[in-house]
Amino acid sequence: MQKKQKYCLWALSSVPLVMTLGNSMLIPVLPVIERKLDITAFQVSMIITVYSIFAIFLIPVAGYLSDRWGRKKVIIPSLVLAGIGGVITGWASWKLENPYWWILAGRVVQGIGSAGAMPVVMPCVGDIFKDEKDVSCGLGMIETSNTFGKVLSPILGSILAAVVWFLPFWFIPILCAAAILLIAFLVKPPKQEPKKVPVKEFVHTVMETIRQKERWLLAIFILGAIIMFVLFGVQFYLSTLLEEKYSVDGIWKGVVLAIPLTALSLCSYITGKKIGDQKKTMKRCTLIGFAMLGGAFVIPLFFHSIYMLVATLVIAGIGIGLSLPSLDAMITEGIEKEERGTVTSLYSSMRFVGVAAGPPIYAFLMKGSDSKIFYVSGLLGLAGAALVMLFIKPNENKSKEGKAGSVRPSPAKIKRHPV
Repeated sequence: MQKKQKYCLWALSSVPLVMTLGNSMLIPVLPVIERKLDITAFQVSMIITVYSIFAIFLIPVAGYLSDRWGRKKVIIPSLVLAGIGGVITGWASWKLENPYWWILAGRVVQGIGSAGAMPVVMPCVGDIFKDEKDVSCGLGMIETSNTFGKVLSPILGSILAAVVWFLPFWFIPILCAAAILLIAFLVKPPKQEPKKVPVKEFVHTVMETIRQKERWLLAIFILGAIIMFVLFGVQFYLSTLLEEKYSVDGIWKGVVLAIPLTALSLCSYITGKKIGDQKKTMKRCTLIGFAMLGGAFVIPLFFHSIYMLVATLVIAGIGIGLSLPSLDAMITEGIEKEERGTVTSLYSSMRFVGVAAGPPIYAFLMKGSDSKIFYVSGLLGLAGAALVMLFIKPNENKSKEGKAGSVRPSPAKIKRHPV
């Protein structure tokens, strides 16, 4: 990997870091916002959910535009929008007596911006590096930056909220401005001629790609949604539990929330470095990861203490850290460059489905016994492991497409469809 490529990768890594902080930083602050605004747990969970809902529908549009116009031309305006959304939420919280609906409006704008930022980074990494080992390593770093943001976010969010409860909202535009400068000056994607392909023809090509590879591709979409659903749902549950049951708040709550996320981040970094271009290794890591995610939630069914719950989440975090870089690498390296932005954006949309659904559904589950949360989380993890075994069938022989190690359902069915 050349020095310029490393600088480019570091700049790209700032985007998932910023986008993750912009969302996850609010998780530990949600109980505080609930009290300050005098709203319900469901209403406060919508601050996370509404951000994700708009991102879900606009991510495929951003992916299409990045395939047509170029990655950088989509990422920078998207970061500007995300920053504007942060300003709206911060201003409303500071100046208005009843800011809830304005906060949601700002989160909508922020969600629109996030749709064209983080999801476009993955195909950009695939464009910059030619060697699949470098692609896997680069995607591992991107996912590590994402998870490091999750580690930093509860601590940073708690520190900022300890000063003023709405200060985390104002921190978002500052982060976006820093990421814009890094992308503008350090990211130099390969030059490519604009492809003036009719939308109808392009959509047909993408749908044909999905149809040909639907077994493993749709499985990866669902696996990404499961991970984010459990991750954000459990974070919301733990954040509320620490305050209401154990009277842990402020910075110490952020530290406790960061423990399992640190395990996730470290495992994600190591996995990205080790998997290389070995598709069977990627499948093995994903299978073990989901088995760990599902099996971990057996522990709190028998041992009822905060220490065992945190240990459970550490094990689950390691499982997620094994799975995420492997899923990212499989979907990025298994798709041709011309459709890569659109297909990986669909994957990102499914991940945002999990982010959007997690907090409100876990808020509903929290009305009953805690065991419901553990059963749901565990069963979803085991269902993910079953999907990996049944539908992801790596083929590490060179195919007729000229790409080594493409993840394919059946080599005989794949045909080329030039854009």
